[in-house]
Amino acid sequence: MSTFYNAKPSLEKIVPEFGSSFFYETFSKEKINKDPIWHYHPEIEIVYVNGGTGKRQIGSHMSYYRNGALMLIGSNLPHCGFTDSFTGNSSETIIQMLPDFLGASFFQIPEMNTLGKLVAQAKKGIVYHGDTKRRIGAQIESLKNLDPFEKLIGILQVMKEMAKTKDYTILNAEGFIIETEIQDNNRINLIFNFVQEEFTRPIPLDEIADKVSMSVPGFCRYFKKITGKTFVQFVNEYRLVHAAKLLHEKQISITDICYESGFSNFSHFNKLFKKFTGRTPSEYRNELIYTVS
Repeated sequence: MSTFYNAKPSLEKIVPEFGSSFFYETFSKEKINKDPIWHYHPEIEIVYVNGGTGKRQIGSHMSYYRNGALMLIGSNLPHCGFTDSFTGNSSETIIQMLPDFLGASFFQIPEMNTLGKLVAQAKKGIVYHGDTKRRIGAQIESLKNLDPFEKLIGILQVMKEMAKTKDYTILNAEGFIIETEIQDNNRINLIFNFVQEEFTRPIPLDEIADKVSMSVPGFCRYFKKITGKTFVQFVNEYRLVHAAKLLHEKQISITDICYESGFSNFSHFNKLFKKFTGRTPSEYRNELIYTVS
């Protein structure tokens, strides 16, 4: 069993390509993104997954996306990789840039007011939907072969479109108030990665509290303050998103999916899944073939 959660979670170092102040990269089936664990970095990140289905884990928000995804992730907001060998996407494009990559006050000038608000909103994570997702995604992909100057102008145009649309959701509107304290980022990443590794078994509160050198009451208060959720709620949501992934990827019984996702009571699993998704597991599986989001 992997023990990466015992190591101090590290700040991801992002190095822009030569002659550029931002990072632009496209991943494909042959070149898969390598970030399966929760991580953070000071750069703002735009992620477009072209097609496919998979987990979306940003801050304390967790959901299962279908037919691709477009996300804007703010500075130092912990998140997990969005694609793997089962996702079935044709490509994944990421753009990363420091909030001040155009100067400390660039987003504060009148002409950039709407983009400044977008950058502030991104601290909680934003996801875009439907035709907006695909239209902006196509814009992002069209930047691939441009020179750095044209690519920069294109990124600003992408952000302008993101700021203009109303077809989006703020992912951590009710929680995740963490600011850029590195010790908090490291602690919360350690907790999140521990859950990612151990969610298929019971995780006692005293065990996870001990991992971060806290008392159980202190840990519970801290986790609720940071994420807006109780630890039990967070773990159960992680399990439910994993169950949604299995419903799509594996033709195994729903009972087996319940236990593989870390639940020990089938009726409790059914009740939580319906509350979380609005559908029973069997309804959810039946709709997967027909739904385009």
